[in-house]
Amino acid sequence: MITKKLLNTEQSEIRKIFNMASKDSINLGIGEPDFNTPQHIIDACKDALDRGITSYVPNMGIPELTEAVSEKLKNDNNLDIPQGNIMITCGASEAIMLSIMAFAEKGDEVIVPNPGFVSYKNMTQIAEAKPVDMNLKYENNFKIDLDELNENINKNTKCIVHNSPSNPLGTVSSKEEIKGLAQIAEDNDIIIISDEIYEKIIYGKKHYSPANYTDNCIVINGFSKAYAMTGWRLGYMAVNENLNAKYDVLDHILKIHQFGFACATSFAQYGAVEALKGNQQCVKDMVKEFEKRRDLIYNGLKDKFDVIKPEGAFYIFPDVSEYGNGMEIAEKLIKNGVLCVPGRAFGSNGKNNVRFSYATKYEDIEKALEIIDKII
Repeated sequence: MITKKLLNTEQSEIRKIFNMASKDSINLGIGEPDFNTPQHIIDACKDALDRGITSYVPNMGIPELTEAVSEKLKNDNNLDIPQGNIMITCGASEAIMLSIMAFAEKGDEVIVPNPGFVSYKNMTQIAEAKPVDMNLKYENNFKIDLDELNENINKNTKCIVHNSPSNPLGTVSSKEEIKGLAQIAEDNDIIIISDEIYEKIIYGKKHYSPANYTDNCIVINGFSKAYAMTGWRLGYMAVNENLNAKYDVLDHILKIHQFGFACATSFAQYGAVEALKGNQQCVKDMVKEFEKRRDLIYNGLKDKFDVIKPEGAFYIFPDVSEYGNGMEIAEKLIKNGVLCVPGRAFGSNGKNNVRFSYATKYEDIEKALEIIDKII
């Protein structure tokens, strides 16, 4: 008999949309850069294959990559995390799942953003813990209400999942929000699981990590979004010295990683080393193009819907309630060849919204806006 935790877990709405795509559809549904992985990264992976690197590698990741991640965290984020406290995972999703499973079980609570990425709630339920909403509301520009967050914390609260820049909202948490969140974690001795996968895709704002303000933080990041490496399935988690010493976090998480995944793909990790240590102009060029697309889709939607201009990532999350609920509008658009995701997939606070991804060609966004004009 199938377990209750799986029966109560729904399949991803996003993947359902992915499976509906046809060659004629305009895909504004999937959060995947439409760029090819930069050539110098591909070449580094090819070189590893040519050198016969096709076997198992250390569970924690190849030393060259954990060292490169450590250097990146120091240079980009002012975080002093040694390579021994870094684990390379099969995508950032694995790192998030392992972090939740390490700290939450039956009877525990995990605070997750609502609206928020679809995995957070479902991974919490798979861990048999209870997801509790951190309500992000349009009228508050989707910012964290720190007072409300404090009220939702009790003796069962073990973790807060935070994501900035946000999927699906496109918001970037301010320094004040991050410091407030870190203080709550300190005051209540709970863990922040900080999903920073969109860190480099920001428009005119600055990224802040909770790990700069509290030891009670696991940093999650990866290569899929900034380097157009979604299919490579490489992410990482980083745990500071104090938190790791307090709970032996990585020793315990390693157990799940060893038995469930063994190691991330060996030769792909050499491509990731090149991603971090090589020329970063490719990232700047992609972000510049994303910003152009952001401006196009925002200007095309703002006169029809209530919508907040994205500050990061490559998503926009308009409120479509003037014309119907999010599911109704999404279904109309999908039937007319524009793939998008109904906002309810990201939590109850998104029921009046639709998420569009603008990680697709400028010309396709123009065509999609024309279709939206005809339908609305």
